[in-house]
Amino acid sequence: QVPFVESGGGLVQTGGSLTISCAVSGSTFAFDTIGWYRQAPGQTRELVASIGRGAITFYADSVKGRFTITRDNGSNTVYLQMISLKPEDTAVYYCNNRYSERLWGQGTQVTVAS
Repeated sequence: QVPFVESGGGLVQTGGSLTISCAVSGSTFAFDTIGWYRQAPGQTRELVASIGRGAITFYADSVKGRFTITRDNGSNTVYLQMISLKPEDTAVYYCNNRYSERLWGQGTQVTVAS
């Protein structure tokens, strides 16, 4: 079973908004720090945001003030709300444990048209 299933990506215009979801399998979800990562064509995968126990969050400088990461421990789901999207946000977005990497899912494509 794939531990992470990402969904909710799509095509938006510059300045638009999108919320993507990550369904996580496993009994330790409430204790795990989950990260959202992205990989643009020809680029390495980068950490965008993460959320740990007690909703402690981290954001990359490139998305601070525009992206918000949240989690629902009842449904084992992590969300990434994205506003004021830019063409450079275009990428495949993935989620994974930040400190103990598991099998990667298929990701969800986010495309921001200029």
